[in-house]
Amino acid sequence: MISRQNQCVWQTTIQNIDSQFIFEQFDNLSLSIHQPTYVILDNARIHHAKIIQERISIWQRRGLYIFFLPTYSPHLNIAETLWRQLKTGWLNTTDYYDQETLAYAVNRCLANVGNHLNINFSPFNAN
Repeated sequence: MISRQNQCVWQTTIQNIDSQFIFEQFDNLSLSIHQPTYVILDNARIHHAKIIQERISIWQRRGLYIFFLPTYSPHLNIAETLWRQLKTGWLNTTDYYDQETLAYAVNRCLANVGNHLNINFSPFNAN
């Protein structure tokens, strides 16, 4: 997850990302926040899974609010900008040598988002 202020929260895994993984990440996030937090998701099936939908009301009571982008709107998903920058700007071809090297490089980059690595998102205009 990334904010327009380059605040980045991430978790890497070598497993497939499924609804159980997403559930665990949001549940952990909901227990660690200290102010209302809003997460905007795309419409991937795993984001709409039953396990996720059943927990949303509990997360809201903890201050975590989940919203979904309109269908077919990747241009509104700033995480897409993060992945594009990661793949085409921050990772080197040598980072793809093997799974361990790639995992290290991805974690290194994501740990530096907001510090040494920044994305200049266009300002949000609600008008």
